[in-house]
Amino acid sequence: MTVERAQIDLQEAINAISDVVQNRPRPIRSIDQIYMKAGDMVMQAELVAYWANGKKLAFIGDGDAISVCVAHLKERGILPYGPSQITVFDFDERQVHSIKSFAERKHIRLLNAELYNARDPFPMTNRFERFYTNPPWGQSNDGESVHIFMERGMEACGHGGQGMIVIADDEELEWPKRVLYTTQKRASELGYFVSRMQPLMHSYHLDDDALLRSCNLFVEALPGNRQPAESREVDKERLTNFYGRDQNLRMRYIRSSRPLTFEAADEDDWKPEFYEDTE
Repeated sequence: MTVERAQIDLQEAINAISDVVQNRPRPIRSIDQIYMKAGDMVMQAELVAYWANGKKLAFIGDGDAISVCVAHLKERGILPYGPSQITVFDFDERQVHSIKSFAERKHIRLLNAELYNARDPFPMTNRFERFYTNPPWGQSNDGESVHIFMERGMEACGHGGQGMIVIADDEELEWPKRVLYTTQKRASELGYFVSRMQPLMHSYHLDDDALLRSCNLFVEALPGNRQPAESREVDKERLTNFYGRDQNLRMRYIRSSRPLTFEAADEDDWKPEFYEDTE
């Protein structure tokens, strides 16, 4: 049954997204945590909710917290549609804790998160119907990092279903075109075809390339697609330049060193300066 796209209350949606932005931990640039801008998050969340309506959805990494946006907008009734279940797999323990804490505080039962590194065998194969990933964009490895995240999403869906891959998109630069090519080629090798593409959709808080944008690349499994069911550890040679030149995938997890605090400044991020005439 086809569901009609909703006319959302933009003010309510932006306010809900601001709840999510307030909840996120600070990004770590060295591992390609670059957050999408808030207006694009609203549009992306609505799109994902509609695309995955009634489906079990796996997020392979989710620094942007689009998963939380989708769940929050649905729970608040701002969107009348959305996934039946959302599970986020991320190697940043801060992200996992923030998602679980948000879901608990907002009473969102459909949202969960698991600590997981894409290098390791995927723990929940064939449990989902859709996957979403916004991976490291693969500038220095011809998209190999994108392929690894995409492959984990395919495993989550038992090499069936559909996926949405957020990937760099630029009309002037050469490397995003190469990555788009190799990603589509790899998807084809695994029995998926590109069903559609939405170019130049998203902008980011990226100081060194503020104009770089990304697209949504939708892939869908061929009917009856069959691939090996066993999930395996990624070969080490595929981990070179994973996060950029000379930035190989070495860390298994980003561990949280202190309890998360929300709606308050982190004490490690600031220090006071006092008047001289005060004690």
